[in-house]
Amino acid sequence: MAKIYDIDDEDIQTEYMSAFNKVVYLYDKVNEDYDQHGFHDISEGLLENYNDAFNLFESEFEI
Repeated sequence: MAKIYDIDDEDIQTEYMSAFNKVVYLYDKVNEDYDQHGFHDISEGLLENYNDAFNLFESEFEI
């Protein structure tokens, strides 16, 4: 997030934030699920979704 906030062009910063919101959402979902239920069968799928979204963001947006 800090690297995104360092972008000077407001339009580009907004585009990056919009794309990164999915990664943040999935992270929050993994974190919340772990806090409520601990590690269980669904945890691996949630973590895989998060990792896929993060890797996709990283490949599409160079920071």
